[in-house]
Amino acid sequence: MIDLSNYELAWPVDLFVSEANHLTATDHNSWVSRAEWLLTEAFQGASACSDFQDLPATAPHSSYWSPRSDPPPWEQAPVVTQETWFRELAGRAKEVRHVTEPRPYWPQRQGKAAPNASAGSYSVAHAFARLIGEMHRNGYLAEHFGQECVDVYADLPDAAEVLERRLGIPLLWPLTPGEWDEDTFLGLVEVFHDLVSRPRDCWYHSYSQCGWHHREFHAGPARTLYRWQVNRLLASAGVQYRLADEGEDQGRLVAVTDDARADLVHRALAVADPDIKQRTTHAIALYRGRGASIEEKRSAIIVLAGVLEERRDLIRAELGKPDDGALFQIANRFEIRHRDASQQEDYDPAFLDWIFWWYLATVELTTTIALRQRVGE
Repeated sequence: MIDLSNYELAWPVDLFVSEANHLTATDHNSWVSRAEWLLTEAFQGASACSDFQDLPATAPHSSYWSPRSDPPPWEQAPVVTQETWFRELAGRAKEVRHVTEPRPYWPQRQGKAAPNASAGSYSVAHAFARLIGEMHRNGYLAEHFGQECVDVYADLPDAAEVLERRLGIPLLWPLTPGEWDEDTFLGLVEVFHDLVSRPRDCWYHSYSQCGWHHREFHAGPARTLYRWQVNRLLASAGVQYRLADEGEDQGRLVAVTDDARADLVHRALAVADPDIKQRTTHAIALYRGRGASIEEKRSAIIVLAGVLEERRDLIRAELGKPDDGALFQIANRFEIRHRDASQQEDYDPAFLDWIFWWYLATVELTTTIALRQRVGE
């Protein structure tokens, strides 16, 4: 059994397991080098990769045995190979502790250290630039920015032009966080989400010390890792936005909500009906978009109210006829669905927040009930 106490995972557990399973499921003759690259990326430090490299590629075999030699294979303990070790590590990844900030050192405990580097918009922009620099060195931008090689003459894409075409702002590369305003910084956060792609393989070009070259790029794992890293960075700096993990606005900054509401969004989007999913996804994107207006929030509620209207018979069957109308009375009487003189319009905008999450929870509830009824048929 692997001793996991010396390892620290620097990736989300599910992402590492997914990439590890993909690797072991492919019959590729360079799987060992790919595993080394994955371990180097996903774990803090070199301990995991070094332990993997120290193991034999295959178990030794013996065709002859005598009392003076080693015992026969059936009496030996199973030999741990690189493959068996790697599979066990992937299977027990949830047991590995995550990298954490070190406990305060002496100057920090005495109140003599510099201000927290994660605090303030200035510092978070610089921390973001360092993160992009690290991903660039690891080949995550090579698919869009290209990579230099002494053996190949090619006009590489101009990284500044790549960014300008997307954001409309010139001269953003190399990154100069001290010159960004808030909109530029947050725009770059969203742009790089769409640019990153993980190289699943790399090789070292030794001629003239050319360096590491990367290949086999995949956007999905890179974007998952990017959202996880950037969201942790934004949270530590107290920024009230996060990159959406799913939905129509995946990879775009949305207002921070609590864990319960984030879980509700995940459950509400796990619906099989493509029409309901598309409408629910659109409503969520409208409502939680950065700087969403009152009209956009009202429109999001109207979309959800339409879904519930279609499920009125189901709601009536579960709640009873007197209660089903309460769901729609709110939207109808408070200048949301219909706008006329009989409606109440003088209310706090926070009311929209309450009704949106109530309606979304009801959509999710009716989806669950409908699924349960189908299974019971």
